Amino acid sequence: MLYRTLGKTNLRVSVIGLGTWQFGGEWGVNFSQEQVDAILDAAADCGINLIDTAECYGPEHLSEKLVGDYLSRRDRSRWTVATKFGHRFKSFMSRDDDFSIGGVQKQLDDSLKALRVGTIDLYQFHSGSDAVFQNQELWSFLAEQKRAGKIRHIGLSILQKGSELQAREAAKFGVEALQVFYNRLDRRAEEIYFPHAQNNNLGILARVPLASGLLTGKYKPGANFAANDVRATFDAEKLKRDLAEVERLQKTEVPSGVPMTQWAMGWCLRNLIVSSVICGCKNPGQVSSNADAAGLVAE
Repeated sequence: MLYRTLGKTNLRVSVIGLGTWQFGGEWGVNFSQEQVDAILDAAADCGINLIDTAECYGPEHLSEKLVGDYLSRRDRSRWTVATKFGHRFKSFMSRDDDFSIGGVQKQLDDSLKALRVGTIDLYQFHSGSDAVFQNQELWSFLAEQKRAGKIRHIGLSILQKGSELQAREAAKFGVEALQVFYNRLDRRAEEIYFPHAQNNNLGILARVPLASGLLTGKYKPGANFAANDVRATFDAEKLKRDLAEVERLQKTEVPSGVPMTQWAMGWCLRNLIVSSVICGCKNPGQVSSNADAAGLVAE
């Protein structure tokens, strides 16, 4: 495993991180604690040390609770724990926004309880609007929580549709890392976010590096997904175009003998400004395969 420093923080994170949205049940699988333990143990065995979760991954902080149960029985100090705030789970692929000071205070306390930790290493503003982002009172509150020891570092997870304003203004509000949508099918971050990150020494976490599994190469144009799979909500025409592009990439860019999944993660990491790619998984085997992508990264 390789490690990079996350921007101006002192966090040394594995270039392959572990995403945990799936633990909330929106990937078509309901995970038991035993399954989660096996996945996280596999990650630890591979040298992965970054866990990324959120307050709204599943009802009642479900993903955080599964991660927290695991952490309570393992060495917490080896993990960098990142979570997010700003939403409440409502139902499958549905959230209620709450960026109020009182709401965020409750979310923070509930996340600390669910994760069974005294401090969250990276606490991230979660896909909020520009209007909410520009609330100075919110950032003053977060700075207070940082001084109180509940938060080590503050991050910003930007909406998939993007916000150049948030990236530009992030450092002013004490943000030290940006989590952005970035993969071979969507390179907008290179122009919208990376320059601001470079100018302000902000760490970059790349989420959805496999384009929600499309860049695994397993799916062909016309693929159908179960109703409880997030990909069933994708625009049909865009999905068709993306899958056709994946077929082209397999033929023209992926080296012979290299699994497309590993190539796609390594592709994101070729730019040294990207500290880590956040990869979801359904089983320990996928964790190990993801971790092998570190071997394709030149330092």
